Amino acid sequence: MLRFILRRLLLALPALFGLMVLTFIMLRVLPADPSAALAGENATPEQIAAIRAAFGFDLPIWKQFLIYFGQVMRADLGTSLFTNRPVAADIALRLPATIELTFAALIFATAVGIPLGTLAAVWHNSAFDHIVRIVTVAGLAVASFWFAIILQFTFSMEFDILPLRGRLETGIDPPPFFTGLYLIDSLVSLNFTTFLNAIEHLIMPAFTLSLGGLATIARFTRAGVLDTMQKDFVSYAKAAGYPERRIIWVYVLRNSVVAATTQIGLLFGALIAGAVAVEWIYDWPGIGSYAVQAIFTSDYKAILAVTLVVGLIYAFVNLAVDVVLALLDPRVAETL
Repeated sequence: MLRFILRRLLLALPALFGLMVLTFIMLRVLPADPSAALAGENATPEQIAAIRAAFGFDLPIWKQFLIYFGQVMRADLGTSLFTNRPVAADIALRLPATIELTFAALIFATAVGIPLGTLAAVWHNSAFDHIVRIVTVAGLAVASFWFAIILQFTFSMEFDILPLRGRLETGIDPPPFFTGLYLIDSLVSLNFTTFLNAIEHLIMPAFTLSLGGLATIARFTRAGVLDTMQKDFVSYAKAAGYPERRIIWVYVLRNSVVAATTQIGLLFGALIAGAVAVEWIYDWPGIGSYAVQAIFTSDYKAILAVTLVVGLIYAFVNLAVDVVLALLDPRVAETL
């Protein structure tokens, strides 16, 4: 297993390097000039040129990348042009909010998607199966920003059930910092008022973010269960008199969730990427809204750092998924 993990880690390194190169080149070919944005609207060409020389924007692109790559190897992500703070400090401050939102969305999508897909497969071609297929197609088709606005209008502005935006109500202090995850930190400090308020603020953003993931997990689970139910061991278990509930929820489901588990790992990266729009709409103080702010201000250091951090998270989550798959089915370790 250790060799398997090391092999997967080594395979992730070229992908991360390629991500750095691609993102760096894309930012350099864009028409937006970070020197002009940093100098301000009333800056003269001489002032812009001075800033460009000070930050090394006048160097050849390959030399700029080598400088950037050396900084990353020293764990130096640079200084934000907008906040004038180290980008690493900004990301460390905002990353827990994104992790909390993403995990909440992924847990909800998994907890609902797997049972829905399983029941749809068991009741194949029934009215329930047709409804689940319609709902999953709609979940993949609906734009998250539109769905977020509808939820805000319905549950916040019309019925005043859930808070409109933010991570906590104004006037409620964040819990003492342990992990940066408000739900965990408030429980550790036994601050149940903050815990309940954090849940209220988390419901709509997490549900919005989970919609596409829920649909994907349900569809893959349904397909996997339908395929497994045709296997000989299922017919044998039925003939042996095993309870149908045990056959479905233990034997069939365990042999059907490999594809769904793989999708969960892929969805984690997709959810972090999708959190950009969701965080901006709900005013959620995570790295998604930080990335949007960086794009508006041409803060290229912040954009590069957010992309790299998301890539690292994505790589480690996929490694964890591969390990889980290898534990579920040892044959997987031989093929990955």
